[in-house]
Amino acid sequence: MSKKIAILGSTGSIGTQALEVIDAHPEHFDVEVITANNSVDLLIEQALKYDPNTVVIGNKDKYTQLSDALAHTDVKVYAGEEAIAQVVQISSIDVVLTAMVGFSGLQPTVNAIKAGKQIALANKETLVVAGEIITQLALENKVSILPVDSEHSAIFQCLAGEFHNPIEKIILTASGGPFRGKKVDFLRKVTRCQALNHPNWSMGDKITIDSASMMNKGLEAIEAKWLFNVKPDDIEIVVHPQSIVHSLVQFEDGSIKAQLGLPDMRLPIQYAMTFPERFKSDFPRFNFMDYPQLTFEKVDVRVFRNLDLAYQAMKKGGNMPCILNAANEIAVDGFLKQKIGFVEMSDVIEQTMMKATVIEHPALDDYFQSNSEARTIAEQIIKK
Repeated sequence: MSKKIAILGSTGSIGTQALEVIDAHPEHFDVEVITANNSVDLLIEQALKYDPNTVVIGNKDKYTQLSDALAHTDVKVYAGEEAIAQVVQISSIDVVLTAMVGFSGLQPTVNAIKAGKQIALANKETLVVAGEIITQLALENKVSILPVDSEHSAIFQCLAGEFHNPIEKIILTASGGPFRGKKVDFLRKVTRCQALNHPNWSMGDKITIDSASMMNKGLEAIEAKWLFNVKPDDIEIVVHPQSIVHSLVQFEDGSIKAQLGLPDMRLPIQYAMTFPERFKSDFPRFNFMDYPQLTFEKVDVRVFRNLDLAYQAMKKGGNMPCILNAANEIAVDGFLKQKIGFVEMSDVIEQTMMKATVIEHPALDDYFQSNSEARTIAEQIIKK
């Protein structure tokens, strides 16, 4: 039987590549639900091609355009954030791929877990913000959370057959982004265009900026803490410019397992959607002769302060990772709109972490309040 897939964020980088995976295995997957925030034209195109049960556009202003375009079909059409959060509960859905960006992915993921849906998680912010609640909910509802990020997928694959063996250390690899080896004086002058020019990966603007600032790796470290039940001090970040070794696991006996492959997000997407099976693919194959040298470097956290701030938030716990994430989303938006410089993003995040209300044991509602408060504080800092 084919799996019925809901893709939250079908028009983004992860969502479109997930549809490519489905195209390659039409006998194994059916597109049941697709959603987008603003990209209504592409959403319409996808709906006409895949004929899903339901389509949702986050921006309510674009509902009429979407509804009119699909009026001659049987596709159900809805709009708004609340509709996206509710649609994951449709009984026919087997797997929910959360490819939304940022805090917005939290409530739909919570609802999907409560509805007993298997989660293919590409929205790392869900675990960054509310990792303790999400992991507990998944346990209570007997729901699997399968990582889609290439690094976490690599760790998950390294742990196959090893889940009973304690982890001594997780090593997350980072490409270093477009500014690897640069100093702070250089970073003060970088432009939006330079920051969006990632050397290895093709991603959305927000994630690309996070990669350039190393915040993406900090968020991944927090996500790894919850996914694999490890302590912050047992998560190491190593710069690996070639992006071939996607991450590694060191066990108590000193052995290290690594997962390698070309930088192609379709592989971890497909693995999350097909687990525990591996489907044949026509993805390009890695050849050692094309990469005679694989190199590794230490991260300079004095230059890339965001990584240090993420570790501070992870060790502080409570709602601090939520505050970090909210401040970062506002800071990245401010940089993309050229309101602040590249280095100033770290200043905004740090000041927000100092000013926001700290809650040691937050409930789910507290995260929404913390997110709102931190965003307001960060916006005020940018306006000064």
